Amino acid sequence: MENLKSIFSSFKDFLSYQIIESENIHITVGTLLTIVIAIIVVTYFLRIVHNLVVKKLPKSDQNKFVSIFSFLKYLFYVLVIIVILHSSGVNLTVLLTASAALFVGLGFALQTLFQDIISGVLMILDQSIHVGDIIEVEGKVGRVFEIRLRSTRALTRDDKVLIIPNHIFLTNTIYNFTQNHNTTRESLVVGVAYGSDVQLVTKILEETAMDQIGVLKDPPPFVQFDDFGDSALVFSLNFFIEDGFRVPRMRSEMRYRIDDQFRKKGVTIPFPQRDVHFFQHGPIALKND
Repeated sequence: MENLKSIFSSFKDFLSYQIIESENIHITVGTLLTIVIAIIVVTYFLRIVHNLVVKKLPKSDQNKFVSIFSFLKYLFYVLVIIVILHSSGVNLTVLLTASAALFVGLGFALQTLFQDIISGVLMILDQSIHVGDIIEVEGKVGRVFEIRLRSTRALTRDDKVLIIPNHIFLTNTIYNFTQNHNTTRESLVVGVAYGSDVQLVTKILEETAMDQIGVLKDPPPFVQFDDFGDSALVFSLNFFIEDGFRVPRMRSEMRYRIDDQFRKKGVTIPFPQRDVHFFQHGPIALKND
């Protein structure tokens, strides 16, 4: 019995051993062990909550929850450490005041990081961007495949990964091709020579769009006579598709077909033309050798 008391007393003394001791800060071995145990307990608790919630969420919302959860997880850790230190008699006011200069420096250094994190949380709550959306950022088009807390990742049309800091979505104008629905209207501009049969041109363009794989029949494609250009009559072929990611390839395939039909039907695509006029006030003097 005496041995048990001695062991218990030694263990108690070990836990009470002061690691950091000052007028306002007292941190013992017991405080550190309590923090470690609390973090382990909180980790397992959050893991259980994570698994329960993810199972009930639709697959499209799981990535959004994971991003928010990762932010809340670190927030819980900070709160647990603050509560334990406060209950152990640590004067947090003095500690925070002493670290004010350090926090200010870190604030400036991590300003963009926190801006990205806050923007990521707002994006997820606002539902402005979803996985699978086709977006255009600074002239680059990509399909979103992952939304993280700090950045969003999209796959471009040439199979390159576009990593976009989340604050860009709050500070810049972003085109979302699929925000309302997957159907988008695209266009293809064609110029033909003056004197061409405009009805024939319209028919060729409409038939080309109707025969193109991927172009929707409803709503049907249509042709607009846009302008009398400097060197050509300008037409635009407008069509609707459900996969805006394939637009460049579809335009290329239709251009091949349009060029072939124009050649067969005698429709000319003109070169740029200019009329040059010379004005003179007298006859041109010629030198004889």
